[in-house]
Amino acid sequence: MAQQKKMVEDITSMEEDFAKWYTDIVKKAELIEYTSVKGCMVIRPYGYAIWENMQRILDGMFKETGHENVCMPMFIPESLLQKEKDHVEGFAPEVAWVTHGGSEKLEERLCVRPTSETLFCEHYANIIHSHRDLPKLYNQWVSVVRWEKTTRPFLRSREFLWQEGHTIHATAEEAVIETEKMLNVYATFCEKYLAMPVIKGKKTESDKFAGAVSTYAIEALMHDGKALQAGTSHYFGDGFAKAFGIQYQSKENKLEYPHQTSWGVTTRLIGAIIMTHGDDNGLVLPPAVAPIQAVIVPIAAHKEGVLEKSAEVASGLKSAGIRVKLDDSNNSAGWKFAEYEMKGVPIRIELGPRDIENNQCVIVTRHNNEKTVVSLENLSETISQKLEEVNSALYNKALENRERRTYSCTSMDEIKAILEEKGDGFVKAMWCGEEECEDKVKELTGVGSRCIPFDQENLSETCVCCGKPAKHMVYWGKAY
Repeated sequence: MAQQKKMVEDITSMEEDFAKWYTDIVKKAELIEYTSVKGCMVIRPYGYAIWENMQRILDGMFKETGHENVCMPMFIPESLLQKEKDHVEGFAPEVAWVTHGGSEKLEERLCVRPTSETLFCEHYANIIHSHRDLPKLYNQWVSVVRWEKTTRPFLRSREFLWQEGHTIHATAEEAVIETEKMLNVYATFCEKYLAMPVIKGKKTESDKFAGAVSTYAIEALMHDGKALQAGTSHYFGDGFAKAFGIQYQSKENKLEYPHQTSWGVTTRLIGAIIMTHGDDNGLVLPPAVAPIQAVIVPIAAHKEGVLEKSAEVASGLKSAGIRVKLDDSNNSAGWKFAEYEMKGVPIRIELGPRDIENNQCVIVTRHNNEKTVVSLENLSETISQKLEEVNSALYNKALENRERRTYSCTSMDEIKAILEEKGDGFVKAMWCGEEECEDKVKELTGVGSRCIPFDQENLSETCVCCGKPAKHMVYWGKAY
């Protein structure tokens, strides 16, 4: 047990220093390792396995909605990037440039993709000619580079993994439907599979994606009361089509410009899981994305029949589709308990000589450390049910945290007072729609606009800042 105590001590308490707690977990749980390139990380096998599970689930959801996977080049010629003015201006500060190929200076600089709108537009211009060519529903799984000044593993790195969906449609109506549909896919994924409640809404004009007509987002609240943008979906209108000369012959034999969307989530979601569900003993993983859903720890493994029975139980669980690991190493049981607690494995199964004699085992759930003695009969069904219970408990706990830390305010003084008294969280307050007021709220209270939620409430008739008639209820907060 001394080993277990030591591992827990290696993690800074989240109440003491949340940022240090986060960094301790990504290192101690072996999710990442730092590299010699600042802001770039090695995603280690355990961390990458979490991403693979996310990717598998999301990719299935995308295919169910009719999308196909493609892969665009990593490099974008500078002239191509310059074609859409607002887009290039939005990304210019974060672009990494390639100026040489080998020892030869390139005639034109190449941008290492920060996003791929321009590449898709170039492709669309070559393949879209008729209304019969539409829609195109594409997605790609790639890495992108954005030269961030301040970095933190998963949350903000210079190179990160993501998926980026890019679709093109005959009409604005079709494109808007697609934009909202994919936002709903993200919300379902986060809530059902990551046990993370989200707010769905629209970004303000000042906060929308570069080159977009409108940007929609899902916002989650982390354990410390800060917001995290967990996914975005953008409607571009026909602006990119006009910039790139993409036209199609309509059914009426007229040349028309198509309408586009893009949408994406990233490995930032791994950081979201850590900050939503983790505790002072390490990771707490939602079962759907946990690399190991149940670990079997043999007790008194040296005694006759213990390892054999443990292997039999593991085989049965694996056959039932449960991701199970049998740890038959020579490490002590206490060390194993601490190791898998650190790694956030949802269920631990303890099996010793007395358990075998009584045809039972001990189940320990990671999120609440609750022990239950269960029969080995129909164990697969029991574990599957427990995994569902774990997921529900994680979601409800995260929802309770969000509800407890969401405050309705009708004045700037009230915002400042409630944040000073209760700490960070979501603030719901009315807004007139003017960017000047949006900026002033952040300047005077420290909280910025997160989104204009689809589910609107009328908290008052006037803007929280200027007192003019309010147009929207907005979620405000400090954000990662």
